[in-house]
Amino acid sequence: MDLTAAATAFTTHLAQVRRLSPATVRAYRSDLRDFAESTGAASLNAVDLEMLRDWLWQATQRGDARSTLARRAAAARSFFAWAKDEEIISIDPALRLVAPKRGRTLPAVASKDGMRDLLDAQKRAAADGDPVALRDHAVLELLYGSGMRVSELSGLDVDDIDPERSTARVLGKGAKERVVPFGLPAGRSIGAYLTRGRPVLMARATQAAPALFLGVRGGRMGPRAVYTLVAQALGPIIGAEAVGPHALRHSAATHLLDGGADLRAVQEILGHASLGTTQIYTHVSSERLAATYRLAHPRA
Repeated sequence: MDLTAAATAFTTHLAQVRRLSPATVRAYRSDLRDFAESTGAASLNAVDLEMLRDWLWQATQRGDARSTLARRAAAARSFFAWAKDEEIISIDPALRLVAPKRGRTLPAVASKDGMRDLLDAQKRAAADGDPVALRDHAVLELLYGSGMRVSELSGLDVDDIDPERSTARVLGKGAKERVVPFGLPAGRSIGAYLTRGRPVLMARATQAAPALFLGVRGGRMGPRAVYTLVAQALGPIIGAEAVGPHALRHSAATHLLDGGADLRAVQEILGHASLGTTQIYTHVSSERLAATYRLAHPRA
């Protein structure tokens, strides 16, 4: 079977049957396209283990990160396992494909004092009633207050917010729905935005939108715009090169654990499928404790 056609069928299967996130489907599609272009393989039956290993070696020579290599190996293994299950091929060439182990890096997080100063500054900027400033304050408060992903926040509709219970209903990875709590500051900033900011932005739209957070033209605020806002706000606090889309999520999780929150509760709030994913934040907290000890204790 043609490799490109099979890859298209596979990614459709990932999206519609396995219901993986759009970002994961795009990444796998890109990886399989790169494999076809790099190796010149046109047919699935022409692929063998050495060809797959050579493809990963080329990526290593380019300097691709170990996380990228691991994802590419996972894409290949998943693709060829699916092809064998579908009886498109009789032998799975990726069965023994091994990628380098991922290096675990601790996420950069903002300090509690830094977050307090940042959100206080955002609150002052929103005090004059500018709709964009009101929105930005609510976005930052909600991201930090709930620990939700940037993409989850972007997908929120007005009806997903329950102001009485101070909770938000979000659609996470794999289309899994969960309810996350947020604090009083986030609730107040959302209330101010809904009352004085969103109606102004909504008036600029060509048609009504259910989205909670709107762009300057009245349409849904996309993940890229949210990330840009986060990067601009947090850059001065934790360093522009360290700010990623999950910067506020990392900070929220770390500060929850610093405050004594149960690890499994944090796992549920963040929507992690595996407790192991959440445990990286315990390492962040341990690093902070060790740094504080070294600075403060006379016998450190």
